[in-house]
Amino acid sequence: MDTILVVDDEPNYLIILTELLRDEGFEVYSAENGEKALEVVRTTDLDLVITDMQMPVLNGMELLENVKLLNPDLPVIMITAYGEVEKAVAAMQAGAFNYLSKPFKNDELIANIKKAIDHYSVLKENLRLRNEVRERFSFDEMIGKNKQMRQLYSLIEKVAPTGASVLITGESGTGKELVARSIHNNSLRAKEPFISVNCAALPESLLESELFGHEKGSFTGAVSQRKGHFEVADDGTLFLDEIGEMALALQAKLLRIIQEKTFQRVGGTSEIKVDVRIVAATNKDLKEEVEQGRFREDLYYRLNVLHLHLPPLRERSDDIPLLAEHFVRKFGQKLDKPDLVISPAALRFLTVQTWEGNIRELENTIERASILCGGNTILPEDVQADGGPVSPTATLSSSFNPEELVPPGTRLPELLDAIEEKALRNALKQSDFVQTKAAKALGITKSLLQYKMKKFRIKKQ
Repeated sequence: MDTILVVDDEPNYLIILTELLRDEGFEVYSAENGEKALEVVRTTDLDLVITDMQMPVLNGMELLENVKLLNPDLPVIMITAYGEVEKAVAAMQAGAFNYLSKPFKNDELIANIKKAIDHYSVLKENLRLRNEVRERFSFDEMIGKNKQMRQLYSLIEKVAPTGASVLITGESGTGKELVARSIHNNSLRAKEPFISVNCAALPESLLESELFGHEKGSFTGAVSQRKGHFEVADDGTLFLDEIGEMALALQAKLLRIIQEKTFQRVGGTSEIKVDVRIVAATNKDLKEEVEQGRFREDLYYRLNVLHLHLPPLRERSDDIPLLAEHFVRKFGQKLDKPDLVISPAALRFLTVQTWEGNIRELENTIERASILCGGNTILPEDVQADGGPVSPTATLSSSFNPEELVPPGTRLPELLDAIEEKALRNALKQSDFVQTKAAKALGITKSLLQYKMKKFRIKKQ
């Protein structure tokens, strides 16, 4: 039952309005002044406040301001005397849901009440879902309710306390560093340093100095002694991102540290002892890199004591709305747009995209849309890279009659897979199995084509 507070200093009017709303099925509280009304607001779970504008001690505007301080989302309908339009406008600007001028019809009042309560119900449901997402579908800063993600959370909880080396695999942009931080934050080393190093960002000589430090004068520009990341991360966790890009010479030094827990600075002679947990990540197939002689087999097995794999976003499309809502809140706060929301149509558009750049690409898309959207609602056209039409298949869909081609009872996933596989095979056949040409003809990238070829087991005969 929806609960309404009615506030009016005229006893007869208060009784009539209270009885009217009770007859309509509402639970009704009443107060003859603003001060008593505030006591009810503080102690009662209300869905709506209806208040007269003109009251002694605490008038309607002052009551509205105090209600918004206690509960910014709680709707307030103002009742004004005839001719108080300026006051009514001021009330709307101060956050009132609507206003009614006396005399008004009962039907008009009930219609406004239902609109206000429905609006508040949506706000409360959104808040509940957001809290539920944070509680049930997140782990540290990771977000996802997909089965694969829930399994990943469970593995992190088991892996984190062990102290063993961990290898995280997954495509670029899937959030491998977030997993590494979660492992650290849930480990016995949580209060110690977490140091992140991108092995692909620096040339071999600089990476060696970054990792192991150097002595003064060990090379040109080494004007002072400098500790490396292994020393800084002592007793903590060192995250080696893109480990597959590390040169073989450095791989040998890394293996020695893992085995002996000692190393020397560049240009140094003394042995430095450290206790560092190694968490490594890569978007490469390290087994294949070992077979090709580009990665040491002994180091691979040292790093791969425990293996965690992050699925690409296209395999967890049911998480896209959760992630999108998260990024909307993030950039809404960053851009001082606290009321920023994303429309259901825009969410649907995002859900059917392939996201080759994974979560990083989705985040960039939401950030751009948050900046460019005209108002406080992100629309489908805001989340498109080129700002083109919402449906690039509109021309096709207008002339396509599924009833003529699709057998009755066909499930949508089966239908889409069948169409997609047929299109892939035709494109590959027309291009003599030249993947670059086939991908261009289909309007997708070569990497996505290769993924879909694996999915449908398509091989050149």
